[in-house]
Amino acid sequence: MKKILMISLAATTLFSSMNCMGQDDKSKRASPPAKASATTSGGNTITIDYSQPSVKGRTVGKDIATFDKVWRTGANEATAFEITKDAKIEGKYPLPAGKYGLYTIPGEKTWTIIFNKTWKQWGTNYTQADDALRVVVTPSKASQTTEKMTFNVNNDGKVVLMWGDTQVSFTVV
Repeated sequence: MKKILMISLAATTLFSSMNCMGQDDKSKRASPPAKASATTSGGNTITIDYSQPSVKGRTVGKDIATFDKVWRTGANEATAFEITKDAKIEGKYPLPAGKYGLYTIPGEKTWTIIFNKTWKQWGTNYTQADDALRVVVTPSKASQTTEKMTFNVNNDGKVVLMWGDTQVSFTVV
């Protein structure tokens, strides 16, 4: 009886640990991880690590990334935005080199881009007191629909978020 109990306990432990290890494969998530990166002509490397939620027939601003509410700008962990040199965001707002949580407040006419000092956290654990910088930009209608949220970073420092029929851009110089 003791032997059966020990074998049973060992089997349970083995299967539990295998299940936990399988969950570490982030590429199997419904919103898989992605990365966008570029180095500007000024030598500043801009990197964005994020997870890609899908539209799935929903409307950005209404059903997902609700207007006028802080959004984690992705899924799962907080989206991480990193610059290797001090930069000006939108040509005027200084942001020191470093890594930040990237949040947004979507709006019909404007989006607020938030660079939060706390980047290594679950995406919904946002605290406004940790904001390093906020800038307001104007969204535009995308030329084509993008199912999975996608960031592009260009060598000229332009960062573009595309999702659904929405496109939001800001510059890093």
